Amino acid sequence: MTFVRVDGVVHHVVVGGSGPLCVLSPGLGMCWFDWDGVAALLAPYRTVVRFDRPGLGLSGHARAWPTLGAEARRIAAVLDAVGADGPAAVVGHSIAGFHAEAFSRLFPERTAALVLVDSSVEEDPRPRRARALRDAATRACGALASAAGLPRAAGPLLRRAAVRAGRVGGGEPAPYDRVRSAYSTSRWLRAALAENATYADQAVELAALRRSRTLPPGLPVTVLAADDPRRPAPRRERWLARQRALAAVLGGAFRPSAPAGHLLMLDRPEDVADAVLHARVRPPLPEEKRAHGR
Repeated sequence: MTFVRVDGVVHHVVVGGSGPLCVLSPGLGMCWFDWDGVAALLAPYRTVVRFDRPGLGLSGHARAWPTLGAEARRIAAVLDAVGADGPAAVVGHSIAGFHAEAFSRLFPERTAALVLVDSSVEEDPRPRRARALRDAATRACGALASAAGLPRAAGPLLRRAAVRAGRVGGGEPAPYDRVRSAYSTSRWLRAALAENATYADQAVELAALRRSRTLPPGLPVTVLAADDPRRPAPRRERWLARQRALAAVLGGAFRPSAPAGHLLMLDRPEDVADAVLHARVRPPLPEEKRAHGR
């Protein structure tokens, strides 16, 4: 592991493996070790970059409220900071599906493939009312909970409960010392609350970005959807239909993964690795052809 400074914040980054570049971005409130199973499968064939967003995992305190554009640029900055050159397969889980797609639209020349892992999806996002008031209330709740010692007392327990709820195949796979180091801090609680509070705003940003920036021509896109047998049949089918529609919007392939909960990378890491390894090669963009004298 290594630590790099991006926009004044120390970021925890793990780089391993060899071969074409792949970057893994976890869902809301999650961190680098949630990709352990996927990274192990990819490492013989890919250079795998994992990182913690500010406040999460082992990264430093967040200095700014999350925005979609900032998160897309963060992926690029982390890759730059560790010297990871060349187009990357960008993998995003849950809310990080927003970030990965935004990266693909804002940095087309740096994107080799896009893999969305049970991604967040919002068909008709609307701007929040009283945004400033909601944000202030979220910050105040985070400060009060931190002052009361909630993260240290309950953070690891909340994490384990969330993992049990989000998996079909078992409980927490990470060692307790890792969970404690990542989830017993006030910075984690504040960061998770901030990501949750700005979820709708990021969905609105992505809808606007889709209207202004197209995906790179020929970009291989895979939408992996968790097919969770624990869900009632109508809810299960509705979620799969939404994911299938997302794949259609992005011109990509839809692949259900079963049995799997929302934490698909924990239940079915082989499905995520397979989606990355079998993504077809994106044809070079015009600017890339010019750069190579073609």
